[in-house]
Amino acid sequence: MSDNRKTDAPIVHCPVFSDSSSLTIPTLRILKDDGTLYPDAAMPDIDQTLALKIYDTFLFIRALDERMLASQRQGRISFYMTETGEEAADIGSAAALVDDDMIMAQYREQGSLAFRGFTPDQFMNQIFSNEKDLGKGRQMPIHYGSNALHYMTISSPLATQLPQATGYAFALKAQQKNNCVICYFGEGAASEGDFHAALNMAGVFKVPLIFFCRNNGYAISTPAHEQYAGDGIAPRGVAYGLKTIRVDGNDVLAVLKATQEARKLAVEHHQPVLIEAMTYRLGAHSSSDDPSGYRNKSEEDTWRAKCPVSRMKHWLILQGWWDESQEENRQQHHRQTVVDAMKRAEKVPAPPLEDLFNDVYESQPWHLQEQQAALEQHIRKYPDAYKKTAWRFGNE
Repeated sequence: MSDNRKTDAPIVHCPVFSDSSSLTIPTLRILKDDGTLYPDAAMPDIDQTLALKIYDTFLFIRALDERMLASQRQGRISFYMTETGEEAADIGSAAALVDDDMIMAQYREQGSLAFRGFTPDQFMNQIFSNEKDLGKGRQMPIHYGSNALHYMTISSPLATQLPQATGYAFALKAQQKNNCVICYFGEGAASEGDFHAALNMAGVFKVPLIFFCRNNGYAISTPAHEQYAGDGIAPRGVAYGLKTIRVDGNDVLAVLKATQEARKLAVEHHQPVLIEAMTYRLGAHSSSDDPSGYRNKSEEDTWRAKCPVSRMKHWLILQGWWDESQEENRQQHHRQTVVDAMKRAEKVPAPPLEDLFNDVYESQPWHLQEQQAALEQHIRKYPDAYKKTAWRFGNE
């Protein structure tokens, strides 16, 4: 009787138990903290133009995160999430893609969207949920999406984008397109069932997909050692038949190199890849979180010294591509750009009421018509409680 189970394991005649030491996955690092390269390091495909675009995106995201977190504290917006300390992970990987590769983000990858060309006004319109928001004000702040930039709209439920990414990549393969999907998630999301289903399907169907795990050490307040007993997330990729690599997530050159090679595997060989980027979230999980309750300042200071932005800055200066004067000018430029865009967005009206009910059905069904009419009647009755919307009804 034939045995069609897929395994090339050798046969032994005494019990042999494997553990995490049986598979050791190294960490790719190219750039030292001082901006110099490790000897014999394999450089990514990068020139001055690309390097400066990546770094300028770093500076913009720092300015955006700083201003938006302050705005949340002032009560001007309801919610925000920074990516401080993790910029190299999403921006460096996005720089390895082509413009029409699909990005499926979790909620801390605004840098990849900025790298693609999402404007300060577009960021602000979404954050303030005004009528110019591409999502028509239906999402929480930072749940971006852009059809033009091939950036799938973010969904709040954790890890739902992973099986969706596998399905999207399967469609790319079926259509014989020379593109891939990159799907971002944190190590906390890797504890969800969707993670395992997605990786298993991707491995079986050999789809052009890069799973990109930002392992920043914490799932909100839960440290990694309380989440899993294995050696990080990377070994799971091997178990599901994916090509797998672990990188220093604060080393933008290592992230870029790994993702460039991963894209070749995904697009040219339909070989799904798992990248685990070891990084650290310097800020809070969100504007609703206080990290002082679960980690100490000494730990944060240790990782602050490994900052991906300063590491790349040192490298750029050593290349002769950057200096302190340019640094100061661009920082000031981005801060002013963000403030100006914020002031414009605050003045834009909220979306019209009908945007709560359209775009789902070609013809609005009776029950939505009734709900819309009931809501309009309620707002007319209590206009002072709905000032952002009631003005649209005039003196009716």
